[in-house]
Amino acid sequence: MSSLLRGSKKVLFGIGLAGCGAAAALFLGLNDDRKVAKAFSLETYRNEYLSNSPPPSSDLKWDFNWDKRDPAMLVKPLLKGTFRSEIEENNYNEKLEKAKVTANRHLLLIRHGQYNLNGMNDNERVLTQLGRQQALLTGLRLKELALPYSRIVQSTMSRATETAQIISKQLPELSVTSCELLREGAPIPPDPPVSGYRVPSKQYYEDGARIEAAFRRYFHRAKPSQTVDSYDILVCHANVIRYFVCRALQFPPEAWLRFNLHNCSLTWITIRPSGRVVVYTVGDSGHIPRDKMTTS
Repeated sequence: MSSLLRGSKKVLFGIGLAGCGAAAALFLGLNDDRKVAKAFSLETYRNEYLSNSPPPSSDLKWDFNWDKRDPAMLVKPLLKGTFRSEIEENNYNEKLEKAKVTANRHLLLIRHGQYNLNGMNDNERVLTQLGRQQALLTGLRLKELALPYSRIVQSTMSRATETAQIISKQLPELSVTSCELLREGAPIPPDPPVSGYRVPSKQYYEDGARIEAAFRRYFHRAKPSQTVDSYDILVCHANVIRYFVCRALQFPPEAWLRFNLHNCSLTWITIRPSGRVVVYTVGDSGHIPRDKMTTS
């Protein structure tokens, strides 16, 4: 019996030593981990990780003359390698100065409100009761912003014109004009493709040219004669707005279907005198309560 007890004590003693060893190893391992974490500072990340594995980049560079309104491109240049009198240089500099832009152009793109999806034609695809509430909330939001708006331009489709009419009641001092180019359509085949979105190739061919024409009409630098910032409100459609955002930022236009917009959301894009484009918001719907937000 005594030998059995002595053997048991040896086994328990061995287990105890093993447990202490494991605990010590775990403690040392935790200490090592803490040391590694401490050593892996932000500076280490910048110096080692980024230098060895730089983030992906593109060879595409921003084209400042994307709207073909760079002042230097609008004035006939002086011939190089020929004698230029002081008068000729002064005349050139004066023309260049007159061609320079000083004002910003702000474009506030509003998607129409929710409408009757069961309508057989455009005349029947009018706003629902909820869509009219959304439009009213958007008008109130624009009134609250109190920006020095220049005008309202509306698509000629029923849901857009009705949305614009409700908004204009909150901004009665603004003129409202219609534009066929802003009508909804399929701008370009999306990439990646979306299984639920399929249209004939002919529609891309027809709609794409029209929507691109709308982009070129409204997206450009201010004229040199414009001395104060302008704020145009364009009431149109989701596909049109998404395409405009991609084109304005010089992103691949095929990416237009990668994001969605709520009904009566606000997208704010600014075009600087230099040709730089700044997006303040895309699809802002913070002015619409959660229970009134819709995408279709």
